Formats: sequence, structure tokens, C-alpha cells
Amino acid sequence: MTRTPQVDQEACISCGLCVSTCPGVFKFNESGKSEVYDAAGATEREIQQAIDGCPVQAISWKE
Repeated sequence: MTRTPQVDQEACISCGLCVSTCPGVFKFNESGKSEVYDAAGATEREIQQAIDGCPVQAISWKE
């Protein structure tokens, strides 16, 4: 994978959509915000679905 997902902690509203879409990639941290714990835990297509579904656009690709 040439790019990895990243979560903007300040923008995240803890809705859980990314965690439910890609539980192998995203999890909630101690602050209740989503974070990437395994960028290889899903396909780029699945991760893109989480990015597209984020209601506050807190997830993006890091090249």
C-alpha cells in the first residue's frame, strides 16, 4: 500500500462509522476518537468507503 489513512483527531466526532466500516483499520482511542491502528487491515477500496462516509471528512489519505 503506497498511501495510508489518517484521522484528524480534532475533526473527529466519534460517530463510529469508520470503525464499523473497517474494524481492521480503525478503532477508538482513549479519548473516544477514531484512530488508525492497522493501515493494512483492509483494502484501499474499503478504506475509501470509510473516508467517503465520514460525515465530517476527518479521514484522508497520507501519501
